[in-house]
Amino acid sequence: MFARSAEDDNAMPAVARRSLATLSDGSRRADGPLEEYDRRVEAGMLRNDEHQRGIIESLQHLHNELRNYHAPPVVHPSLQLLKPARKSVFSSLFGKGRGAQSAVGEIPNNLPRGLYLYGDVGSGKTMLMDLFHDTLPASVKTKTRIHFHNFMQDVHRRLHRMKTEHGSDIDAVPYVAADIAEQSNVLCYDEFQCTDVADAMILRRLLEALMSHGVVLVTTSNRQPDDLYKNGIQRESFIPAIKLLKSRLHIINLDSPTDYRKIPRPPSGVYHTPLDNHANSHAEKWFRFLGDSENFNPHPETQKVWGREIYVPRVSGRCAWFTFAELIGQPKSAADYLELVRSYDAFIVTDVPGMTIRERDLARRFITFVDAVYEGNAKLVLTTEKPLTELFVSRDEIAESLLQGNPQSKDGRAMDRMMEDLEHSAKQLKKTSLFAGEEEAFAFARALSRLSQMESREWVERGMGLESQGGKQDRDNWSRARSRQMEDSM
Repeated sequence: MFARSAEDDNAMPAVARRSLATLSDGSRRADGPLEEYDRRVEAGMLRNDEHQRGIIESLQHLHNELRNYHAPPVVHPSLQLLKPARKSVFSSLFGKGRGAQSAVGEIPNNLPRGLYLYGDVGSGKTMLMDLFHDTLPASVKTKTRIHFHNFMQDVHRRLHRMKTEHGSDIDAVPYVAADIAEQSNVLCYDEFQCTDVADAMILRRLLEALMSHGVVLVTTSNRQPDDLYKNGIQRESFIPAIKLLKSRLHIINLDSPTDYRKIPRPPSGVYHTPLDNHANSHAEKWFRFLGDSENFNPHPETQKVWGREIYVPRVSGRCAWFTFAELIGQPKSAADYLELVRSYDAFIVTDVPGMTIRERDLARRFITFVDAVYEGNAKLVLTTEKPLTELFVSRDEIAESLLQGNPQSKDGRAMDRMMEDLEHSAKQLKKTSLFAGEEEAFAFARALSRLSQMESREWVERGMGLESQGGKQDRDNWSRARSRQMEDSM
């Protein structure tokens, strides 16, 4: 059993409007990320780490700059400027003409340099992002903290709407950027990445247009900028975006000896349920617990996303129950999973098989679903054929792959150690034939880390009023986070 509920601020409008003056319990907010970090260390919520403290000082420096920074008023480009240029003899000779390029203004000279924080799984990226976002000064009138995948889904949705309304030949990127800038003086992306050619083609112009409106960007990523979209289709089109990031953002490496997801947590009273004669009865109990306990009446529902229908076979309250075949076995996109997470607070997925190399498409789809649930603050119950460490790759596959590179790896004790800590071992396995590329290896390691994090009692009980301390406050915070998640991304 894995569960997730957090107080992340992922939804755009509600976060942008939220007061920065006080914390949820009514106490006054700390004056910047460094003071808040010290407060949490003193309270025992975090452990002090000198490497991390040095990074937080960089966050504090940007915080101080933002106190005296005021973004310019956002001016939308006219629709006329977004239409294809009319070429003349002179524009043909000199390569100029009226068109979309003039719809993007110059980047203001006083725009503070943003931050690009990168590091491997467990380096504390998300915690640092939240710490910075939650302590922004009052001079920042609007702010957004959002997972980059959700952000790009929303951008493509807006672009599609603009082209539907004004014609497919319109260049909608500058207009969409202006819309976003109106809602976000400071824009915080979590998990910046580029794996899609459609994203690669527009990212430079989108980022440049946002900066032209005075938007300050802060982002986390698994990769340093030069490794983004590595070996991607038409990567040369993405190189200008990398150069823009490196010139306009401070690049900071977060990697340190401490893996913050491996700090011991309270023992979990729940666990993944193996596939046996009792699996369905366990799932049924969780369904009643997470569903509508007062009016438990399982029924099917249909959700819609971009004109498509998603059939949800069993629903009680705000809990949805799928078999693995129903949820993952049928083709679904990231947008489908994001819509499901907006619609439900908890998910039960039964009959999850072990996924070997032959089931790579299923594994990728399942990882996309796990990411959506984790980022959406929802809870997750699984019944699985294999333990976590063998969910995405079998012992035999690991042994065979390692033996290809090192015949001495046949040691059974070494294999046991690797299976116990596959998240760490994924770093060694990146260069083997197990993965199609480094992006897949990163996704694999991140999914294992997130599933492990969602195992703890802390995640299961948070937001349900069951905590031994602060139960009501945590429940209220969780409810607010979920209500924000229910709103459209922007």
